[in-house]
Amino acid sequence: MSFLAHKENGLLIKTSTVLSGVRHGFSTRIGGVSPAPWDSLNLGVGRGDDMDRVRENYRRFCAALGVDEHRAVLSKQVHEDNIRHVTAEDCGKGLFRDRDYTSVDAMVTDTPGIPLVVFSADCGIILLHDPVHGAVGAAHAGWRGAACGIAYKTVRRMQELFGTDPGDLRAAIGAAIGPCCFETDADVPQALEAALGAEAATDTTLQDVAALRMVGVRVVLVHGGGKHITALLDKLQVPTRFENGYRYTDQAVLETAEMALSAQVNKAIVSRLSQLEVSAVGLSGKDGGLLTAVEKDPALGRVGSITRVEPYNIE
Repeated sequence: MSFLAHKENGLLIKTSTVLSGVRHGFSTRIGGVSPAPWDSLNLGVGRGDDMDRVRENYRRFCAALGVDEHRAVLSKQVHEDNIRHVTAEDCGKGLFRDRDYTSVDAMVTDTPGIPLVVFSADCGIILLHDPVHGAVGAAHAGWRGAACGIAYKTVRRMQELFGTDPGDLRAAIGAAIGPCCFETDADVPQALEAALGAEAATDTTLQDVAALRMVGVRVVLVHGGGKHITALLDKLQVPTRFENGYRYTDQAVLETAEMALSAQVNKAIVSRLSQLEVSAVGLSGKDGGLLTAVEKDPALGRVGSITRVEPYNIE
């Protein structure tokens, strides 16, 4: 995905090449009428800036995009996962009319001509377009929203309301702060663990898999499970040792590893993907002749290197 820069009447606006079929834009601070500290294209409401200046900024921004600012609907972001179905009755809310909602981090609509406005300082912004059903979505996705599954839930809402096929969706992610400029304290991983459970890192990966499947990407997830193997070896009192970083694997260790990986880790992953509404099948390298390997070193026992993968054997 790449962005195009547009300069018009003193404004600098970015658009995504992915969303070329729908009017959209990512604003910058350039080209507005607000003085410091809001200078100059301030689109934030309730930040202390004069509302007449804010409305003039919207007029300029929307004119550059070719949309009507009087029909714009503004979000009310609180870093949660509430998604609003926007209709013609919502036009002007947040800019020319009071908002009758207090928690909206994402919005979706299939009504033509309604600009959906979401805001970001350093969080991610996700714009969605369903060209088949003429529907769009906009989501504010910071780390709290990501932990809540805001992107996944927005797509699901579009499915429910408009019949959107995730495979038809076009998505663009706006600029956001990166690791070069942002470090977290313990609150971020702790909050993710609280939201996703003790296996937060693994679950985040599985949610990514679910999101990829929703947009039509076929995923093969390859996993390990060294800690599970060690725990099961200890439980069954199977002797084990390491040689040059490799686990010496005799027949007893091999059978135990297969139990840990196929019966425990693999099944847990498939079960969690099922909860995320992903149809998944768990396989081992032995199934269907999927993998071919050669012995690495006789001193290591049943340890090998994969020489061939035959995915078509299992289709």
